[in-house]
Amino acid sequence: MTQTLKKSETLETLLAGHVAAMETNIDRWLVEPGTPGALADAMRYCVAGGKRLRPALVRMSARAVGWNGDGLLVDRAALAVEMVHVYSLVHDDLPAMDDDDLRRGRPTAHVKFGQAMAILTGDALLTGAMGLLAQAPLPQPGLDVRARMVAELAAAAGALGMVAGQVADMELCDVPQGQAGLEFVHTRKTGRMLQASARLGAIAVGAEPGIVGALGEYAAKLGLAFQIFDDLLDVTASANQLGKTPGKDAQANKKTYLTVLGYQQAEQLGQELTNQAIEALAPLGDKAAKLKTLAKLLVKRRY
Repeated sequence: MTQTLKKSETLETLLAGHVAAMETNIDRWLVEPGTPGALADAMRYCVAGGKRLRPALVRMSARAVGWNGDGLLVDRAALAVEMVHVYSLVHDDLPAMDDDDLRRGRPTAHVKFGQAMAILTGDALLTGAMGLLAQAPLPQPGLDVRARMVAELAAAAGALGMVAGQVADMELCDVPQGQAGLEFVHTRKTGRMLQASARLGAIAVGAEPGIVGALGEYAAKLGLAFQIFDDLLDVTASANQLGKTPGKDAQANKKTYLTVLGYQQAEQLGQELTNQAIEALAPLGDKAAKLKTLAKLLVKRRY
């Protein structure tokens, strides 16, 4: 894989249209009428900002298999995955877990609103995401993909997916040693939600199983590469660049790809996984060009 990118190509420019769509859909669907005002304020605060990588993956995957922007199912799926992602961040930042006071460049939810409201805000985001998908208008009569999409998102977020990864990351269960242990954690904690994002975009527009699988494989590899480069950035970037507190892993004596493999080997593995992610897109041909660019830009962001 060549890593050559145009100078004008940045992660921000690639995702800009998807970020703009997210803002519209947040205003449209995030807070249901009748939600208590304090809870609504906390939900909006927590969802604000961020790279919007997961919803962008939903939309970009749908585009790669022929979505033209019509219909609401793809956009609902994009917002739903972001709501689940943000719920996980809100809970992950709590004192009982990572105990962090900075997220997306601002005070974390429990610092801003208190622990009780932070917990309840996360609960509202998670349950709201499932409802948002379940109530989506169907793309065509007689084709009810909503249950399949809810099941996909729930599996990625739950006890075999993201939650399992968080349990393992906190060493609340048995985890393999060394690199195998890192893969055990991050294929679940980070990779499963990225994988679900890509698959949901394809499922929403009726892609055949082979294409859904190819996009899932792409995102799974990308998720591990993303985590590796996140580990490297944690020791090289500033709080302003990260939007969260740097060096937290080192302070907590946490095992990372950097501590287990060293910088050079970790960087090499991240490159290899990125290459594998791009190779997984072969069945889509030129229609996957933007997804390939996304993979290259996620590598580039560590510099």
